[in-house]
Amino acid sequence: MLFVIYCLDKPNSRDLRLRTRNAHLEHAKAHNEAIRLGGPLVTDDGEGMVGSLIVVDMPDKSAVEAFVRDDPYFQAGLFEAVLIRPFKQVLPTPAVA
Repeated sequence: MLFVIYCLDKPNSRDLRLRTRNAHLEHAKAHNEAIRLGGPLVTDDGEGMVGSLIVVDMPDKSAVEAFVRDDPYFQAGLFEAVLIRPFKQVLPTPAVA
């Protein structure tokens, strides 16, 4: 099942994000098979990072919650808010296996 993970950073947390970025990316790479897309939310000028958006394919919400809890960004206290929602892909039309 697809889920969207939408995370907003705490204000003035650029340095914390940068210090934990490599560990976060390693965590994401370890779950590469479940991630459909992901990346940082950026400032209006595209220069700064202010959050994260990840779409994952996992069996249930508890698996997604565990994935988020194990993320170094989450463990470091980077996020002001985290929203996890089931997602139904409509566009582009998903490939049929």
